[in-house]
Amino acid sequence: MQLIDIIIKKRNGIACSKKELEYVINEYTKGKLPDYQLTAFLMAVYFKGMTDDEMMSFTQIMMYSGVCYDLSDMGKFLVDKHSTGGVGDTVSLILAPMVAAAGVYVPMMSGRSLGHTGGTLDKIESIEGFNTVLSQEDFRNVLHTCGYAMISQSEHIVPADKKLYALRDVTGTVESIPLIVSSILSKKFAEGCQALVMDVKYGSGAFMKSIKQARELAQQLVKTAKQLGKVTISVLTPMEAPLGKMIGNFLEVEEAIHCLSPDYPDEHLSSDLIDLSIYLGGWMLYLAKLVKNQKEGVARCVQVLQQGLAWEHFCENVTLQGGNMDLLLKQVGTRRATLKKTISAPRAGIVTAIDAYILGTVATQIGAGREQQGDAILPDVGIELAVKPGDSVKEGDTIMTIWHEKERYEDNLLKILTHAIHIGSDNRSNTEHEQIFEVIQ
Repeated sequence: MQLIDIIIKKRNGIACSKKELEYVINEYTKGKLPDYQLTAFLMAVYFKGMTDDEMMSFTQIMMYSGVCYDLSDMGKFLVDKHSTGGVGDTVSLILAPMVAAAGVYVPMMSGRSLGHTGGTLDKIESIEGFNTVLSQEDFRNVLHTCGYAMISQSEHIVPADKKLYALRDVTGTVESIPLIVSSILSKKFAEGCQALVMDVKYGSGAFMKSIKQARELAQQLVKTAKQLGKVTISVLTPMEAPLGKMIGNFLEVEEAIHCLSPDYPDEHLSSDLIDLSIYLGGWMLYLAKLVKNQKEGVARCVQVLQQGLAWEHFCENVTLQGGNMDLLLKQVGTRRATLKKTISAPRAGIVTAIDAYILGTVATQIGAGREQQGDAILPDVGIELAVKPGDSVKEGDTIMTIWHEKERYEDNLLKILTHAIHIGSDNRSNTEHEQIFEVIQ
């Protein structure tokens, strides 16, 4: 079997057999196929797509390219959540302890920054000492003790996806539905979850720019998961503006702390971030059959937040995974990159739009994400938003603050970021920016 023949076959829109897909994935995982040929294969998939059977086979092969955890003996239902990627998307850091506090185990294998979107692992690893590389025994112990664990892919868990994920990031093949489906589901089902809630983003800050593309992806995720015997729902959520007020790794950890801890006043909170976290949490509890419906699940999530139980689970998890909780609390509000630049409103009016893609791209350029494979992450750089869509501003009000490390960025940053926030003179209220979610089951 020759890879060039498989590339040509896929380039011509012909479905590949399971044996051919096994050859591609397994040989590449072993390091026997060069990146340039795999890039050609990925690009062929990007343009020609895959059939439903190809997608199911591709996902299965990826999943079994390494160890698959069996957590069915742990005594609680295991549900995970995954986002297709957004800007300021801190949901996982809030959702996991919240749902764990409500009585569900959340085994969460997460990814790193991809393109202009942030990665949960990069965020959580900005906590001093936090370890995402756990043995299977340690993974089980953390899950059993605090209800959730956040881990990275190791060389033993879905190694095929780890290699392909990095290659897609630098070859323009991120936004391929078959590749997204196989990447997400192989990781999630290898980690041992029994059900999955998918947060499928659409808009300027998402990989799926239109709701039509997002719906197609959401439907395919549900369909492929069902073929693999797993319960999955997809929720379509907008990503025109960033979620929350923080963009950047430690900044987003800090925002999660504001949302989870009862010690912080309401002005620290972003309603869109909290609302989405609670909404998805409601579905997770419903899939775990702990509540009769999603609305009852939402009410339970609100309860564990208000009682401080979600915060207790977060603190316990940080400690169990090696994080320095005392240092973390001391750093809240003070840990920032060395250089600061503020941008002010050029006129009075209403914030009508905040371009998530522009902000995500700038955050990547200053080091919060990766522009190419192997780039180092700067955990303390990022952007703090002082406004959200629907807010009113006066001329000269601070609308955002950028924390960075290199002075040469400043002039370019200002030119780019002045186009990210749109201020109009109309009187639209915050309610017109309320998020509307579409569910696909």
